Amino acid sequence: MSEPRHTPAPNSSGGRRSWATAVLALADGHLIWGHGIGAVGKAVGEVCFNTSLTGYQEILTDPSYAGQIITFTFPHIGNVGTNEEDIETVTPAARGLVLRADITEPSNWRATQHLDAWLKSRNLIGIAGIDTRQLTRRIRDAGAPSGVICHAPDKNFDEAALVAEAKAWPGLDGMDLALEVSCRQSYEWDETRWTLEKGYGRQTSPRFHVVAVDYGAKRNILRCLASVGAKVTVVPATASAEDILRHKPDGIFLANGPGDPAATGQYAVPVIRQLLATGIPLFGICLGHQLLALALGGKTKKMPIGHRGANHPVKDLATGKVEITSQNHGFCVLPESLPEGVEVSHVSLFDGSNEGLRLTDKPVFSVQYHPEASPGPKDSHYLFDRFAELIEKHKRGA
Repeated sequence: MSEPRHTPAPNSSGGRRSWATAVLALADGHLIWGHGIGAVGKAVGEVCFNTSLTGYQEILTDPSYAGQIITFTFPHIGNVGTNEEDIETVTPAARGLVLRADITEPSNWRATQHLDAWLKSRNLIGIAGIDTRQLTRRIRDAGAPSGVICHAPDKNFDEAALVAEAKAWPGLDGMDLALEVSCRQSYEWDETRWTLEKGYGRQTSPRFHVVAVDYGAKRNILRCLASVGAKVTVVPATASAEDILRHKPDGIFLANGPGDPAATGQYAVPVIRQLLATGIPLFGICLGHQLLALALGGKTKKMPIGHRGANHPVKDLATGKVEITSQNHGFCVLPESLPEGVEVSHVSLFDGSNEGLRLTDKPVFSVQYHPEASPGPKDSHYLFDRFAELIEKHKRGA
């Protein structure tokens, strides 16, 4: 547990503070001083922000954050502590975190460990005591910068070297990170969603079989698949079409994941095209959505700041309904690049960007956001039911 301490007023720039034990060095030479939290050391990545009010543990363990330093805009981080249930992967892929205030003392019946101790145990480096509002505005207006986060209790910082390292980092554009977070071999998954007083359940009577291609899959997405009746087999990102089809799937799922979809698509797109030719129902989320679009002939691009939070309104064009969604992506599909036979199904009400697509002649659809709601609202759970219905219909030969 971290020691309580007085935090000076948040700062965003200027000379080194005598009390500072951490710094965030940006590629443009900007230095942001604060208190170090979590592990000691340094890490380089893209500095982004997340506007979620809850779910910091799920966010930190989301594989889609590989290569990124996460700025939390909500000030009370640590208030529910940590536990071994609310994780999306065992080894976090995020590079570090940035907080407004010192870690809040935990106050929750499910807490088993203080966040600071949890960060140390997972080698996650953080900085607290800075003006996250100003940093968020900076990212919003100028785009997500490269940066180095450094925690040094001895206050020994080589500022020029840290800025140089940030400048030298190539950024996420053109970077394939799915290989870093994907499983190395296939495995079975039968755990279902968490419920109060019962915890996680088990799917003991599956109605169909789904093969999930792991580009950085979140555990709760797999739980949602199991909860709607699926026996789930997870395969690595590099699995061939033959590897996937030998499992005799009734449905195929393309998971979320980090990095540039065009880079991952070098090996994923040919496989997805072969899978599409089979006519087996297919559902993609996040990176899986982007890879599906590329396989269909569409294009993707890097967004200036991306979408990261649990309050993003998305409109379902088929029903006219608006759902509040959880999102985490820095690339998007260009809807104008999609060919005939591919319909835009969902759009962002923040910026009009593409949030989903579907094929008019095959049981295939995908969404950009995270419908498993971990963390976030449950408005989009219906998508897993929709996938299950497509699978059941396909099995009946309808």
